[in-house]
Amino acid sequence: MLNVTKETRPVDIRQVKTRKDWRDFHALPYRVYRNDPHWIPPLLLERKFHFQAKHNPFFQHAKAEFWTAYRDGVPVGRITAQIDQLHLDRHRDATGHFGFIEAVDDPAVFGQLLAAAESWARVGGIRRIVGPVSFSLWDQPGLLVDGFDASPSVMMNYNHRYFERHITAAGYSPVQDLLTYEYDGRLPFPDRAIRLVEWGRKRASITVRPIRKDSKNINQEIALLLDIINDAWSDNWGFVPMTKAEIADLATVFRILLRPGDVAIAEYNGAPVAFALIMPNLNEVIRDLGGKLFPFGWAKILWRLKIRKPFTARMPLMGVRKALQSSPLGAALALMVIQETRIFNIENGTPIGELSWILDQNEGVKNVIDLVGAAQKKRYRLFEKPLG
Repeated sequence: MLNVTKETRPVDIRQVKTRKDWRDFHALPYRVYRNDPHWIPPLLLERKFHFQAKHNPFFQHAKAEFWTAYRDGVPVGRITAQIDQLHLDRHRDATGHFGFIEAVDDPAVFGQLLAAAESWARVGGIRRIVGPVSFSLWDQPGLLVDGFDASPSVMMNYNHRYFERHITAAGYSPVQDLLTYEYDGRLPFPDRAIRLVEWGRKRASITVRPIRKDSKNINQEIALLLDIINDAWSDNWGFVPMTKAEIADLATVFRILLRPGDVAIAEYNGAPVAFALIMPNLNEVIRDLGGKLFPFGWAKILWRLKIRKPFTARMPLMGVRKALQSSPLGAALALMVIQETRIFNIENGTPIGELSWILDQNEGVKNVIDLVGAAQKKRYRLFEKPLG
């Protein structure tokens, strides 16, 4: 870990413009985490695409700026700032976001990076900034503040402990916590959960099926899942619905990673009303690749997914239509789809599952997770600052 907490040399904050700037920006995490055994290098090609408007549909409704901090010509930090028009249209709160903040252990670096993001956002009419959000709540939101003893699951953030200290020192306050839970499928499903699942199975009006993953149906199925989620999550803090382009982009990823049994869809009176989606923990698979796909990274990933198989999985998406929430039927539907994906993964050699992320204030989902017998493991935090 780089540690320059007592540095007095000036920090130079530069906007990312040139190819060299982008190389420095993407290489920065490797410097910050190079001695941390829990950090998993992301696939560099995928990360580069994530920041390009032609590859990431987020930029169809948002704009962003990017900065790298230097000291004596050496990169020591990075940050982004985003203004999402869909968020502004929905919430009308003049809120922008910062994200992808990573830096050495130095309050001056954090402070100047955040100041750059704040200044840009303020010029764009933003009066409140929230983060880290990278780039949106659909991606990798939150700063890890508890649970540093294990590596993150796929599409979840990781950072050093000192990040929180330096962000709060820059005038930020907690605004929302996101939780992760873990279940061990080798343990029996709790009795109360089993009773609710059996109650649902006895009703002819309820059926549970896997996703139809064939090329003819996959796009329609993914659109169905996101329609349920957009309804189920619509009252959640900070929620912005996915666009059609974002759904299509997600479908491309799911075609590659998901098996039919990784998604369970519940239908009530013939209408799809709930689903759970679990995916292999790709971080297990890519840990030793150093972020490289070539020349042999792709082959290793495919072999490990198909033959060796990850020991853990992550459930990033689960939802029950809003009209059925806060009812015994809604709880039964949630447990039924979770149980179906859980059984499928146990039978296929993946007994450990992470349920993430969950809003700390979402008591309904937390109650369902308690019924599953999952234990709370990690805590991520979002921070806010008024810009005046």
